[in-house]
Amino acid sequence: MIHVSDPDAATQLTELSAVGAAFLTDSATNDESLLTPLYSYPDQLDRPWVRANMITSLDGGATDDGSSGGLAGPGDRALFGLMRQHADVILVGAATVRIENYSGAQMSAAQRQARQLRGQAEVPPIAVITHSADIPHDAKLFTRTEVPPLLLTSRDSIDDTYHRFTGLAEVIDASGTAPDRVDPHAVLRIFAERGLMRVLTEGGPSLLNMLIEDDLIDEMCVTIAPILVGGQARRIASGPGEAHTRLRRSHVLTDTAGYLYTRYVR
Repeated sequence: MIHVSDPDAATQLTELSAVGAAFLTDSATNDESLLTPLYSYPDQLDRPWVRANMITSLDGGATDDGSSGGLAGPGDRALFGLMRQHADVILVGAATVRIENYSGAQMSAAQRQARQLRGQAEVPPIAVITHSADIPHDAKLFTRTEVPPLLLTSRDSIDDTYHRFTGLAEVIDASGTAPDRVDPHAVLRIFAERGLMRVLTEGGPSLLNMLIEDDLIDEMCVTIAPILVGGQARRIASGPGEAHTRLRRSHVLTDTAGYLYTRYVR
């Protein structure tokens, strides 16, 4: 413990240290089973539980040279895959699909079996929130996937989107009172109707901000990369709406490369 003198009150800081057993993230070892409890969803959910997984640089940038992939390391990629393994559906924004050229989720035979034992589909679908469905037909979202993606669009765009993506995706009207916008509450209602309770969102910043603004985030998993990017990189959440939602720390992991892997929940 470190006590810090403060004119208003005594402040106690706790130094995070390498306490407890170390474990590998390689799925070929048994150590992955030690990670699973740290990232399991709550049991017996009666509503969608929204987990966000994002990465940021030390100076707050969500991207390095235009994409989040430039910030990632082996540990982050391993946790990225682990969280996908436990999700019923992976929710992303259309801009993220275009920038990162998202493909469908990829699952090994062992991961598929584990999902079946949990009562989940073998492969979780990618669900894309898009107001205008501005996604090229040759995107990996459509060409490298076993499960057709879900395109969640607005009432004003539904007919055009359905016409353009018939046979490539399932197109769903997810608008609310505004016919030209997707309503995140409607998105979660659609997921609940389909039994997709374990929601994993991977951004980008506009989608994450929309979920934060509407108080729909149940937990945040944020990787802090030991990298400075400078420039005009966006934050992991960016948009006009603001909120003040306090979360509690679940755990913080680190690795020899200096990354921090944090999880905060309601």
